[in-house]
Amino acid sequence: MISTAASLGALILVAACASAPTLDADPAPAFDADFPPSLVELNFQSHGDRLNGHAYLADGPGPHPTVVLLHGFPGNERNLDLAQDLRSDGFNVLFFHYRGAWGSEGTYSFTHVIEDVAAATDYLRANAGALRTDPDKLILVGHSMGGFAALEAAARDETIACVAGIAPANMGPLADAPAERTDGFAAYADTMQMLAGLTGENAIAEVKANREAFDTRLLAPKLVGKSVLIIGGDKDTSVPVDSVIAPLVAAYEAEPGIDLTAMILSGDHSFSWSRQELIDEVVGWAEGCR
Repeated sequence: MISTAASLGALILVAACASAPTLDADPAPAFDADFPPSLVELNFQSHGDRLNGHAYLADGPGPHPTVVLLHGFPGNERNLDLAQDLRSDGFNVLFFHYRGAWGSEGTYSFTHVIEDVAAATDYLRANAGALRTDPDKLILVGHSMGGFAALEAAARDETIACVAGIAPANMGPLADAPAERTDGFAAYADTMQMLAGLTGENAIAEVKANREAFDTRLLAPKLVGKSVLIIGGDKDTSVPVDSVIAPLVAAYEAEPGIDLTAMILSGDHSFSWSRQELIDEVVGWAEGCR
């Protein structure tokens, strides 16, 4: 036997369903059915170790200009919103973790980071067809330590025509910094359990052994003929404008052969309240690298 309350509830439910408006789905955006935008999980080798990553492939058969997007130290800010926007604009994007970082094989070091960027570009060139990539249009974009790595790698690869540093770190000057700063960096490095093999002591020793090679200001002659984008944040306390960004920009401005674009945006180290402005600037600059 059905109770009166149950019957009334059923009637109310039927009435509500009957009066519910019909929702028409928005039409699907146009895309190439044969070569749609996609996300590809991948891994590749760097000096015998396997690095984990993924690629955002743009719509269409390509070949597409491709951005290698480099995260910082340790890599909590990954800028994948930028990756998505770049893909929407017709760029492929490769994102990966360096040796020893976030599950990639091997041990982490700053030298390995730079070498791993070269391994990533080699991988893209070797797999250009499968990844719908234009091997002659590879662009390096890095944030923080990734910006340092992008500049270092671009200086070592004459085929890279475009490189961007978003709040790019400069590791060279750390070698001769006051003990308070080096001790602080070492203590921070010792908390990085997601970076296999890294210790604060080893990190500082590596920087001291490479004080000139790791000084991105000294890369200027090797960046001649390239398009270089440098973006700083006016509230960034990790890579301050006055002590890091301004000297870097001055060094590159003194080398007239560099096609330099430099700007300061309102933002902290991750540009937390100005993400869209950051994205618009990077994508706009990348348009000139097609």
